[in-house]
Amino acid sequence: MPAADWILTNATIVTMDDEGRIVEDGAVAVQGGALVAVGPAAEVRSSFTAANVHDCRGRLLIPGLVNAHTHAPMTLLRGLADDLRLDVWLLGYMMPVEREFVSADFCRLGTLLACAEMIRSGTTCFADMYYHEEVVAKATAEVGLRALCSQTVVKFPSPDAASYEDSLAASRDFISRWKSHPLIVPSVAPHAPYTCTAEILQDCARLAVEFDVPLHTHLAETLQEVEQWREDYDMPVIPWVKKQGLFDAKVLAAHCVHIDDGEIHSLQHAGAGVAHNPSSNLKLASGFAPVVAMLEAGLNVGIGTDGPASNNDLDMFEEMRLASFIAKAVTGDPTALPARQAFAMATRLGARALHMADKIGSLEVGKRADLAVVDLDDLHARPHFGRSPDAVYSRLVYTGKAHDVTDVMVDGRWLMRERSLMTLDVAPLLEAAGEYARRIDIFLVKREGSVLNKLIAIGGAEQEESYEVQVKLRLQDSAPALARLRGPDFEILRTAHYQEYDTYFLFDDPAQGRLRYREDEFVDDEGTVSNVRYRLTLTGPAREREYEHSVLLSRSRFIAPATHSLRFYREYFSPQGELQVNKDRRRWLIRFRDQEFFVNLDTIVSQGFDRAYLEVKSRTWSRSDAEVKAGLILDMLRLLGLEQAEPVADEYPDLAMAAEGRTRPEP
Repeated sequence: MPAADWILTNATIVTMDDEGRIVEDGAVAVQGGALVAVGPAAEVRSSFTAANVHDCRGRLLIPGLVNAHTHAPMTLLRGLADDLRLDVWLLGYMMPVEREFVSADFCRLGTLLACAEMIRSGTTCFADMYYHEEVVAKATAEVGLRALCSQTVVKFPSPDAASYEDSLAASRDFISRWKSHPLIVPSVAPHAPYTCTAEILQDCARLAVEFDVPLHTHLAETLQEVEQWREDYDMPVIPWVKKQGLFDAKVLAAHCVHIDDGEIHSLQHAGAGVAHNPSSNLKLASGFAPVVAMLEAGLNVGIGTDGPASNNDLDMFEEMRLASFIAKAVTGDPTALPARQAFAMATRLGARALHMADKIGSLEVGKRADLAVVDLDDLHARPHFGRSPDAVYSRLVYTGKAHDVTDVMVDGRWLMRERSLMTLDVAPLLEAAGEYARRIDIFLVKREGSVLNKLIAIGGAEQEESYEVQVKLRLQDSAPALARLRGPDFEILRTAHYQEYDTYFLFDDPAQGRLRYREDEFVDDEGTVSNVRYRLTLTGPAREREYEHSVLLSRSRFIAPATHSLRFYREYFSPQGELQVNKDRRRWLIRFRDQEFFVNLDTIVSQGFDRAYLEVKSRTWSRSDAEVKAGLILDMLRLLGLEQAEPVADEYPDLAMAAEGRTRPEP
């Protein structure tokens, strides 16, 4: 009689095989990490001997749950910034904190915590996407879980790479060395179309095809993303990524919330897997994925938790229940996504979505011994009704809880027995996590108190020259001065014409300065807008010195490209008030006595302004140079015939507030 390593007996086996067999009083035999027998206990015990026998005590024996999408190290960011929009949450908080704190140590610790949580809730395989993914893979393998580990690639510098080329090279190296690992499937993860370029998606797809590994990405998660794609490319996200060759690879697409029937069929024809993330999509108000339509089309749709920072847990029992309930509510059909189908999404369909169905997802001879024992005899799950063959799925999906899992095995190795973790000591992990939380709190408290720090945190902020010297004059008639500007005393280097739309964020604390969101429309000689530029500018709160004729010396500014929406910056910076100033600006860059100056002729469009303003300004890194330029500006005013013009010491937002009859920020 052949010998097995283990026989698990006295269980109700929920096989999730093609026939959907449920074996009462069943047993499985495990040899070399694989299932060698699944069937009635008497039959298995008469066919195999085993030195080790595990009595399941009449409990349910299920395939290990498959978490189809997560970011495991983000356990260390759980609860960091809740109740925010996705873009503010991701770009304003997650990514700045990640740039500051994410390291190999961070990823190892976060992964170990995630593994402990997932084991306790019956998850035996998860699809991960993060930075330092080889560290994630090592920690996961050490614990004994199975995972699809996907190295993140983005278009900007990330915590583990200075460029996307570095991320791609790291992905290649990682995949080539882990390709044959028994527990880890290495993969590449272009994060999302909006954080990648077409070239990045193409390169990642080619890499995945070369090594025949999955490609893990986010697609069509938010309505904003889809609308942006329609505006920029005149097509939705799915056909656009198809055009980039993404579906040449074995794709695992997270979310797919905002897709239509045509896109569903495109995904199905491509053999892509989809990871449905009900809790995360609800919490971030991303919308309701058309899961029922996907399943009806034959798509392999798994269930994921998403990261612990946007869920905020890794509980697959909760996700199964939510997936079913949401489908019923959205369709208005209580028969939609029944418990049996929801459980399939967390097991066999999830395995297919990860392109790993040959190994996991069901309890069948030849597959790996990835399984969990579930005790549904507690108060919340009684009584039991057996007249329906699907009753066991209802018990698992509608009443089952993570704490009902008693035992977990992966690849024939016990990871938890009678609710005791076998490969992890949680106490020191929690202590180390607490230290990270303390440091991150300090970082954010310091940042939240400074508009400048918040601007720097989201990237792209640069300091202009240290000093700005300028004068502003109110003119009744600008023609004489402009005629002299074209004279022999001045060399015109460049001219430009803009329509400028400024939104000023105002703060109660004057030390914060003012933050300006500007939309510049470049106007050509025919009066047509030829280009648009968006910028943020943080100006200092006070001038340092005032010279003759109100020539002002000020500390210079920080500028940054405004790559997000005005709504994003409004929610991120939380100003106490706002002010709109719109103007027509004609600008000349001139050289005067070997120094360069800008001359701006501004016509304010906002209510309360009836005259033009002329500005002369220049910037420098040197205070002494600023003193020289202040004197030159006075000489320029005399040559332009403006020595008697009315000087204006206030900035445009001050003038606008005075015109509106207010002196302080209004919400």
